Amino acid sequence: MNVKEYIIEKVKKGTMHMTLLDPAKQSPERAAEMAAIVAGMGTDAIMVGGSTDVTSENLDATILAIKKKVSLPVIYFPSGAHALSKHADAMYFMSMLNSLNVNHVIGEQVKGAPIIKKLGVPTLSMGYIIIEPGMKVGEVGMAKLIPRNDLKTAAAFALAAEYLGMELVYLEAGSGAPEPVPSEMITAVKKSISVPLLIGGGIRDAKTAERVRLAGADIVVTGTVVENGELGEDLKKLIHAAKGIA
Repeated sequence: MNVKEYIIEKVKKGTMHMTLLDPAKQSPERAAEMAAIVAGMGTDAIMVGGSTDVTSENLDATILAIKKKVSLPVIYFPSGAHALSKHADAMYFMSMLNSLNVNHVIGEQVKGAPIIKKLGVPTLSMGYIIIEPGMKVGEVGMAKLIPRNDLKTAAAFALAAEYLGMELVYLEAGSGAPEPVPSEMITAVKKSISVPLLIGGGIRDAKTAERVRLAGADIVVTGTVVENGELGEDLKKLIHAAKGIA
């Protein structure tokens, strides 16, 4: 079963949880240890990537170290064509749809596509949509942030992504955001599309993870709480809440 099939089958059964690890934030060995811990808590996949300071070297080393420790899919969450890895099980081939810089919409994708083909890494096409406050990814990506109360625009972006043939839609409030994407927006977007919906940013506890799941998220993504070393019972509760496990 490839990663796309794995995601489709998991989503049919309920909400998934994915853990995002930034290769620039810790050593490859520490990333692997963290991946093993969250795997034991029930996370469904490991995403690797970050907005800044990701290189081919720290990316390769991190992915290889993680794959030695866990059997879960390792998916690359790219920041650009400058850093790509043949070792990922799959990578999101994503477009930041509400960026004001065409380079983030299609430019980096044009640069990266021939390289990815040579590497032979399977791709998952994704519409990436940045919601207020956006944080660092919104700044780096020069996003025209979608206001938190503008449900129609968020839903229209998501539907456009699906009509363009994208297999996934990701609403991102930004790593370290004080609040996640609003529940009302998640519900509105979910009603407008038929492809899996990922939600990330600002999800720090079980209560918030449950709220995001109940609003309609197919995949809940957390990263900051793991990177901050919060690897105890509260994280396990968060993962279980994201997946609807009692």
